Amino acid sequence: MKQLKTEIIAVGTELLLGQIANTNAQWLSQQLASVGINVYHHLVVGDNLQRVETVFRQAHTRSDVVIVTGGLGPTDDDLTREAFQAMSSMDIEEHSPSMEKITAFFEKRGSTMTPNNRKQARVFRGATVLNNKTGMAPGMIVSFEGRTWVFLPGVPREMKNLASESVFPYLQGLLGEKQIIKSMVLKFVGIGESQLEHELYDLIQNQDNPTIAPLAQDSGVVIRLTARHSSEIEADKLLDVTKQKVEERLSSYMLGINEQTIEQQIMELLQSTGKNVSAAESLTGGMFADKLVSIPGASDTFKGSIVCYATNVKRDVLGVSQEVMKKNGTVSQACAEQMAEKVSNLLDSSYGISFTGVAGPGVVENQQPGTVFVSIYDRENNRHETREYNLLGDRDTIRHRATLKGLEFLYLYIKSTVE
Repeated sequence: MKQLKTEIIAVGTELLLGQIANTNAQWLSQQLASVGINVYHHLVVGDNLQRVETVFRQAHTRSDVVIVTGGLGPTDDDLTREAFQAMSSMDIEEHSPSMEKITAFFEKRGSTMTPNNRKQARVFRGATVLNNKTGMAPGMIVSFEGRTWVFLPGVPREMKNLASESVFPYLQGLLGEKQIIKSMVLKFVGIGESQLEHELYDLIQNQDNPTIAPLAQDSGVVIRLTARHSSEIEADKLLDVTKQKVEERLSSYMLGINEQTIEQQIMELLQSTGKNVSAAESLTGGMFADKLVSIPGASDTFKGSIVCYATNVKRDVLGVSQEVMKKNGTVSQACAEQMAEKVSNLLDSSYGISFTGVAGPGVVENQQPGTVFVSIYDRENNRHETREYNLLGDRDTIRHRATLKGLEFLYLYIKSTVE
């Protein structure tokens, strides 16, 4: 089956400044994958004629299809047509149906059309012109030196309409046969990327269809499986077969697939065992509770959280021993264990989990920033489990990572008690 190496270029300085997100490229990539078209490059370039032309020339040397969004408007900084003309020397002409539409728009509003609006009706001679039903500037499909160039407005609503109605069917016609690309994400906890890759080494080395791509994320390690087939059903079968092979080796680390989160899995485990959890949060300041309460039905399994940032709150509200804090410090295993046990008793929960540590930027109690203690108290078994972490990052990053470590720790602990 023919393959189309596809590239997406977004034109607009506002994208480079971070004033708006490049959601067009994300959406286009998702939709193109669903019809079997590979996207090899994403590029963003500002509103500068020379730089846009340079990017276009680069794309022309390496891609079969180049999709450009943005730069088709009426103002002087809309330079997409000019940059492509500089590269291709193709003639530009006014598209009469588009011009009539633009004129009618201003007449209907009873306003005067400024001359620069005529620019939006300019198209390349010989182009397939795409009628923009939700805006004024038409889209275009242009063939040049064996490459297919697609020009779309940058406004997401307009871009999506033109792409769905005209561009995707056109590109599928170039393929000659519809091909489905489907992906599945497998999520893991308690295992590092290097160990996971070692366990799956032969599968990864011999991968073909589906492909297997390990990825490291803040929330854990994931594997993305990607399958191709002309049939969606057969693509799903390919994914399921490979998923089973992975599970056979890594079932003890398997968290879930696709959009499943670790907090969802924790809630399901608690519901299935009829248990619940509460938290005592010093370092994380409520971040852990926020993760759990984001899950619908959290009140069935999450009793609540006590944010005990100050020492007197640990002592007077939780009931942590003054002697323990004086002897060991608030950033210690002993303090973390008392916090977890006290909150479990106070809120009458099966498990208590606590977070204490140093987020930075300064040293606290001779402990360096990133020093974190997370403790779990299992009230039914009168058992403490505590872990010490040394996390990297700025203040917010350390707090965020401590929260994720706590979720991972709690998930693995509960899972171990029900297996």
